[in-house]
Amino acid sequence: MTNDNNMKAYLFVHFMGTESDEQSEQIYFSVSEDGTEWRTLNGGKPVLVSDKGECGVRDPHIIRSPEGDKYFLIATDLSIYNRRNDERRWDSCQTSGSRSMVVWESDDLAVWSESRLVKIAPDNAGCAWAPESVYDDETGRYMVFWASKTADDNYSVQRIYRSYTEDFRTFTKPEIYIDGGNISNIDTTIIKDKGIYYRFTKNESKSSIIMEKSRTLAGGFEAVSEYEIDGSPGNTVTGYEGPTIYKINGENRWCLMLDYFSKKGGYKPFITDDLKRGIFRSAEEVHFDGIYRHGTVMPVTKKEYNTLIDTFR
Repeated sequence: MTNDNNMKAYLFVHFMGTESDEQSEQIYFSVSEDGTEWRTLNGGKPVLVSDKGECGVRDPHIIRSPEGDKYFLIATDLSIYNRRNDERRWDSCQTSGSRSMVVWESDDLAVWSESRLVKIAPDNAGCAWAPESVYDDETGRYMVFWASKTADDNYSVQRIYRSYTEDFRTFTKPEIYIDGGNISNIDTTIIKDKGIYYRFTKNESKSSIIMEKSRTLAGGFEAVSEYEIDGSPGNTVTGYEGPTIYKINGENRWCLMLDYFSKKGGYKPFITDDLKRGIFRSAEEVHFDGIYRHGTVMPVTKKEYNTLIDTFR
């Protein structure tokens, strides 16, 4: 079992820049010892490259097993670059895209398995976007969740679906997890603190990030009423997507990173010392060595950090 007190650095898995070439939509590893200065490993080249499905991967999410002896990395099977000749690619990839996600796994963060495609979305889905996972203590399984449009409503709305797995190979039947009615929702991420699950989701219709909380993953989520970003109600701040949030090592603070896609600016960090209230402020002290796009930050031990540095430099 992992111990938060052992975490001494951070790993950021993400894709890079824009969709201007085939390498940008692959998996990059970046690291930081203090969470403020970030450096991309492997000479600035992707660490993992998909040769399955659309041969491009976006929105990667990494999770450590509760025992701490295995890591699973999942990502959207999508290449906007490879669809560049399709003038309607951002529409067509939602109605005739991949129903699968790309999966890698590792025992040490250094050696990774071959990628595999795993179908997760319903048979009538048009896509499976931005898959993430969280370990459910109540069921002893991982809950995997993602966004899909389906033929049921002629692909009009993105909804968040979920499925359960023990090994990222076999999954339960997908079911709707978040249904916003006529509002599309994508890019959900979840963090747990003191028995409470905090859930951040992009309201695709408004291009804003919603913050909710619940004592159980199964449901019962309600809006965090005081949630704000730089003094404005959080769900009115627009232009962001791809939220990822993590606890700052050794401190009672959390960093929410939002992909400033509307300005093509990559991630922008926001800090809070009161996750329960969700009062976030810009963290101008954080710097990146490139344009990091929708990914995940995972705190790592000093040993894990050294392994990453020694392996990928």
